[in-house]
Amino acid sequence: MGDGYSKKGTRTGFTTGACATAAARAATLGLVEGRVPETISCQLPSGQMVDFAVIEGWCDGLNAHAVVIKDAGDDPDRTHGARLTADVCRLPGQPGRLLLEGGSGVGTVTMPGLGLEVGGPAINPVPRRNISDNVRAAAGLLLEDQGLAVRISVPGGEVIATKTLNPRLGILDGISILGTSGIVYPYSTASFRATVVQGIRVAAAQGQDIIVLTTGRRTEKFAMREMSHLASVCFVQMGDFLRAALDTVVEVGIRDVLIGGMVGKLTKMAQGATMTHAGRSEVDTGLLGVLAGEVGASSGICREIRAAKTARYAAERMQALGLLGAFHQALAARVVRTLTERYPGKFRLRVLVCDPDGEKIAEAAAGDADG
Repeated sequence: MGDGYSKKGTRTGFTTGACATAAARAATLGLVEGRVPETISCQLPSGQMVDFAVIEGWCDGLNAHAVVIKDAGDDPDRTHGARLTADVCRLPGQPGRLLLEGGSGVGTVTMPGLGLEVGGPAINPVPRRNISDNVRAAAGLLLEDQGLAVRISVPGGEVIATKTLNPRLGILDGISILGTSGIVYPYSTASFRATVVQGIRVAAAQGQDIIVLTTGRRTEKFAMREMSHLASVCFVQMGDFLRAALDTVVEVGIRDVLIGGMVGKLTKMAQGATMTHAGRSEVDTGLLGVLAGEVGASSGICREIRAAKTARYAAERMQALGLLGAFHQALAARVVRTLTERYPGKFRLRVLVCDPDGEKIAEAAAGDADG
């Protein structure tokens, strides 16, 4: 991993977003109280309150500084041990304004397709909201007569980023501030793979004849809404372990499989990747260009999609053309075709597609045409 951290297990950790938020809240509280606390209670995006240790805190009345060290738990995360740093300063004469900036070690977005402003810092939408909410909660009355500028930085982030796929995605000179729940689960460890296998076996042991596989929390919530009649044991977050999940489905004899996902992971499934972790396989944008052409996109648009670095870029272009539903239906159908060819006659497969907000876009099942 590059940082000497290789312990394996099931201990959860915290995302870069959660740690950056905690540092920002601690520094803000320092401006309010005149001293940065050594421990800060921070609200995660999930609503859970968690205490974080704070180091190197200082405040001079106009500026405050705080650092939170990222603990990734037992996930082999490149950013484990990173120093998520927040500098907060007053903005006199700008009541209520909250400005969020990226400092050194936080990547700069240079390509479209990430859902972030090109030229801006690589701080994802959920962490942005979480930082804002926590800073406002800590600032209280302070924001009634002045604003605050929050700068998130990660010393050494430029080096950490070279060990990730960020440069290939057009995120340069630093890491991304990520996380939708604030919690890091050991998705990439053998122990998590074991929990996926165990979940499917438990469902089979209870006599369930369908398994719903999802890639994360958002897709699981989406699938649970769509398939609300099913018992909770039917839903298994497989993370990136597609092959382990489907091999276990075959082993235990479950005949119906539903996969819930979004464009990025589904593209990897469609292209035949059996481990969909970002560090193990890249998105085949050439395939996305082909699918875009099949649903009516011009050759020029298809070339742009093939040249892009992310699946999200293709989705954004299709949405602008009014082809979003057709594009995702074609993608879902390609996933069905790829996986049924790999597991012929082993199970009946259905794929549901949602957007980043968890809204259904398309679906496909065995027997649907995909061109």
